Amino acid sequence: MPDTLSSSDETLKRPPMRQPLRWLWVAVAVIVLDLATKAIASSQLGYLQPVEVLPFFNLTLMHNTGAAFSFLASHPGWQRWFFAIIAIGASVGLTIWLSRVKADETLLAISLPLIIGGALGNLYDRLMHGYVVDFLSFHVAGWYYPAFNVADIGITLGAIGLIWESVMGDRRRRKAARASV
Repeated sequence: MPDTLSSSDETLKRPPMRQPLRWLWVAVAVIVLDLATKAIASSQLGYLQPVEVLPFFNLTLMHNTGAAFSFLASHPGWQRWFFAIIAIGASVGLTIWLSRVKADETLLAISLPLIIGGALGNLYDRLMHGYVVDFLSFHVAGWYYPAFNVADIGITLGAIGLIWESVMGDRRRRKAARASV
């Protein structure tokens, strides 16, 4: 019998996580924090009127009808429904993936709900307002990074976690398998 297991053999031997959907509380937390901060920003900030917090950071209320970096924002409105369908599909797919995580994939179990929460927070805005509320604005030397919100932070952190898990997870599992032999 060979010393190393194929990745399919490893997957079969790794036990599933017990109650992986319990991690959906992370998605709920992202949604609640996102909607609360957007409501505060919408009620306290004037549209496109920056409030300097730090020399490189402003609170600036903006409405984004597109996606990241205002992608497709200049189109006549079909993108609202396009992005809504993507958010719903992604959330369903990621929830199914979450239900199948293995016991040693805690980072994955946290990352997936971060993305789900971010997608659903922005989905709420799209469906209720026709745009996403953004208000966090960083800038340096006259260059402004596109404004974003808490949902976007959840999506970004979740994506970083997925990348980290895809790169380091297999390495960690191979090391653990070698150590247990």
